[in-house]
Amino acid sequence: MIRESDAHGVGQLSHFRCRGGRYSGAMGPRILVLNGPNLNMLGVRQPQVYGDNSYADIVEICRKAASERSAEVEVRQTNDESELLGWIHAVARERNFSAIVINPAAWTHTSVALADALVIPEVPIIEVHISNVHAREPFRHHSYVSPIAAGVIAGFGPAGYRYAVDRAVDLS
Repeated sequence: MIRESDAHGVGQLSHFRCRGGRYSGAMGPRILVLNGPNLNMLGVRQPQVYGDNSYADIVEICRKAASERSAEVEVRQTNDESELLGWIHAVARERNFSAIVINPAAWTHTSVALADALVIPEVPIIEVHISNVHAREPFRHHSYVSPIAAGVIAGFGPAGYRYAVDRAVDLS
C-alpha cells in the first residue's frame, strides 16, 4: 500500500497486486511517465520545435494510451532535478510501477545523476523526446539516458508519448 496525492494534493491510499514480480494496479501494468524541465511550458515554448500541444494534452495522450491497453499511468513534471530523482528512488523503494517513460528534457544531455538513478528501480525505461534531438544542436546529440533505456523514441511529436506508453506496457 502506498500513499498518493490526488490533483488537489490530498493523500489517497492505493492497493497494488504483484504480477510477474512487477507491480500492477487494478487495470494491469502501472506506468510512470516523468517529464523534465520546461515541459510544463509546452504550447508556449518554441512551438516551431515542440508544436502547439500543451502539457495537459501530453497528459491526456498518455492516459488514453494506457487506458486502451488496460494499464494505469501516472504523469508527472518537474523543473527540480532532485524532485525527479526522488520520484525514481521511490519506484525502487515502493516497487509500485512496472516501467518508466521519461522525457528528461535538458537533463538528457547533462545529468549523470539521472542516469545513475534510473538503473536503481530495475524496471524498463523508455526515453522519449518530442523533437528529433539528433537533428538539432550538436550538444543535444548525446544522451546519458539512452545507454540504459530499453528504447528511445524521438521526433514524433506528442505521438511519441503514445508509442512510449504502448511499448512500456509491452515490456511490463
